[in-house]
Amino acid sequence: MTTDNALGLTGEGDWEREPDPSDSLRTFGAVVQALREHAGLSRAEFGELVRFSKHTVASVELGRRMPDESFVERAEEALGNTGALRKAAGFLTRGKPGIAVWFRQWARLERVAVSLCTYECRLVPGLLQAEGYVRALCEDEIPPLIDQELEDLVVARMERQRLLYDRPNAAFDFIIDEAVLMRRLGGIEVTRDLLGHVLELSSLRNVTLQIMPANCEQHACIAGPVRLLETPEGRRLAYCEGQQSGRLISDQKEISTIQMRYARLRSQALSPKDSVGLLERIRGAL
Repeated sequence: MTTDNALGLTGEGDWEREPDPSDSLRTFGAVVQALREHAGLSRAEFGELVRFSKHTVASVELGRRMPDESFVERAEEALGNTGALRKAAGFLTRGKPGIAVWFRQWARLERVAVSLCTYECRLVPGLLQAEGYVRALCEDEIPPLIDQELEDLVVARMERQRLLYDRPNAAFDFIIDEAVLMRRLGGIEVTRDLLGHVLELSSLRNVTLQIMPANCEQHACIAGPVRLLETPEGRRLAYCEGQQSGRLISDQKEISTIQMRYARLRSQALSPKDSVGLLERIRGAL
């Protein structure tokens, strides 16, 4: 059985903390800290030598920050010029490529959740996106992505989609605003392929798709998109995302409110059968 400890989450506050850094960042930070302490320097004293604040030093030592080249060079000089830090810096990575740092903890929770509920009013949820649609989204990123970043994003999003097939006993529930499916991001062919892809995935036994019609006079989730999941231990969590940030919610009172809104939205949205019919009509009209 998967436990909170197995996910590295041991207490109420742990559900809200930043996602874990990559192993290479943690290891590099531990080496910096060991060498600093061996030299008898406090973080503040070391910070003065490398011309970075003690807070930046702490972030590097805890593996929360990627050190830039100047930090590595100055740290080398301050800690004996052994070459160890220069060599170690060559193996640093920021974590799994293509996954935003604020989303990584939720992505880990998705892999063990027994149920996942998603409402979207901005774009097709990542678990339902076709590759052409993913590329269209990535190509529209501002500032523009370099080629490798774009490819990493595409690969990461398509790999994440394997959850629908790899977790046949987990329930995936999606509600999407009709307006999202009417957008032609990437052009007509990309949109037609996307809608066909969504139809294919919605036929899986563990996937339920509902569309919130544009002409509905009530809308329980007008406050914005949201995700809900349940862990194997029965714990319920929620996640909300903005432009450059994400928030994992563990407060049960707040989650209860979100669950009530989502439940009401399910009753307002089209049935799964009617949603598939609408999706087929939208695709056929392209």
